[in-house]
Parts: sequence; C-alpha cells; structure tokens
Amino acid sequence: MAIFMEFSELTGVRVGTSKQKQINILLKRRAYIIAAVAVAAVVISGFFFLLMQMRVSHMHVIFMFSLGMSFLILTYMVLWVLGASDKYSRLAKILKRCYFVCLLIGIACFITLQAFIISGSRTDDAEVDAVIVLGAGLINNRPSLMMATRLNAAIAYVQTREDAVIVVTGGLGQGQTVTEAEAMARYLIARGIDENRILKEDASTNSHENINFARNVIIEHGMDVENARVAIATNEFHVFRAKIVAEKAGFEAYGIAAETPGLHRKMIYFFREAFSLLNELVFR
Repeated sequence: MAIFMEFSELTGVRVGTSKQKQINILLKRRAYIIAAVAVAAVVISGFFFLLMQMRVSHMHVIFMFSLGMSFLILTYMVLWVLGASDKYSRLAKILKRCYFVCLLIGIACFITLQAFIISGSRTDDAEVDAVIVLGAGLINNRPSLMMATRLNAAIAYVQTREDAVIVVTGGLGQGQTVTEAEAMARYLIARGIDENRILKEDASTNSHENINFARNVIIEHGMDVENARVAIATNEFHVFRAKIVAEKAGFEAYGIAAETPGLHRKMIYFFREAFSLLNELVFR
C-alpha cells in the first residue's frame, strides 16, 4: 500500500487550476505511470521466459510468479487510474473492495494448502507390501540429486521391511539412453538391495503415471492390489499429494518423505506444490 501512496504523491497538481483540468492532468500522469509499469512487467517477464526456454533450473516457477505479480499490480493500477475520474470513481471503489476480498481469499487458500502439505511431509511408520519410488529425472543417465534422496529414503525404509518389494518408476527421458527405472535399479543394487526385490515400471512420464503404471506392475507380480499397502517414496513437499494419487489408484497409501536438498529448492518446491495440490483437488 505504501507504494501506491507514493504513486499518488507523484500525481499531485498545482492549486488554482480548474477541477476538470486537475482531473485530466491526474489521469494523464497516472496513465503514464501505469504504461511504464506495464512495460517493465513485460520486459521482466520476457527475460524470465527466455531463461525458462534455456532450461535454467526452476525458472518456470519464477516466470509464473512474475506473471502473477504483474497481473495483480497492473489490475490494481487500472483501478487506481479509474479512481481519478469523477465518472468512474464510485465503480473503482467497489472494484477495489472486490479486488482485496479476492486477494485475501487467495492468500487464505494458499496458506490452507500449505498447511496440508506441511502436515503431510513426514514418513509414515507402517508395515507395507511395496515401496513405490517416484521418478525425478536423470543427469547423464544417473539419478539426479532429488531422485537420489528418494532412493536413499526408500533404502532406509526397507531395511526393516524385508518382505516389501521396491517398484522403481520412470521411462526414457529426453537425451537419456537408459530409463529412470533402470537407473534407479542400478543405484539400489549398488547399495546392497537384492535385485529380486526390485520391480521396474519403465514407461511413465509423470507422477500420476508413475503410480498408476506401478499398479499394473504390482498386479503382474501377483499382488492383490485391493488389499495392498504401499509406501510412496518422494520428497517431503510431494508426499501429501502423492498419497492422494495413490489412494485414487486404489492403494492403502503411506508416505516416505525424503529431505529436499538446499533451502532454495525447498522454498521453490513448497511454493509450487500448493498450486499442484489445488489442481489435483479441483481438476483431477
């Protein structure tokens, strides 16, 4: 609000001019300001878009955030310009109230979703029949740092659950010569996991497919899916939503929460997960 008050101070006019002239000057100055802000928003968003096209890490999240903030600021400024006109000032006041009500509702929804995500970001202590490790990308045909944390969490989990099979998931990614499932299996075997405990689902491309295709692999293994208890190994920010997806697939689902490496990654992924969870609850 302080920023918008500063904008108002910038648009002050000299005493002694007619009321209509004052309004015209005010409108003109505010129009110049909103045009400058719009240009700045386009330049900044365009810059982030180029970085996103260059596949800079996490830039898609920053790009979407910049678009959202640009929309909020420019929407308010349009109402700010309308407020300078006698003809539309009353309408502008009503729309401003609606704007802030919608903004508060959005913030409340975001906080609520984050509360669910944080509450679910833990490992469940349960006896399970299978552990499904969700894919997270490869680097030079080897598990990425995020994938490695999931695999390490799964290894620790199955140490005391010797009857549980491990289903590694993920198909062939762009530029890779091995599937995510194969890279995961090699990682597990190199760390002492019996090859006979590992089942491969090597066709999926996202988390929904990871879980649903893993379901088919488990059925082929002879397991009764209707009564199967599975643990989903993923990073902590993703556990709550992953369990929802698994329950939709017919599993009795539990979570294995792997620690997301790096504070900056954790902040970005927790922020993004709120919107992914909203999409899961509303549109799927």
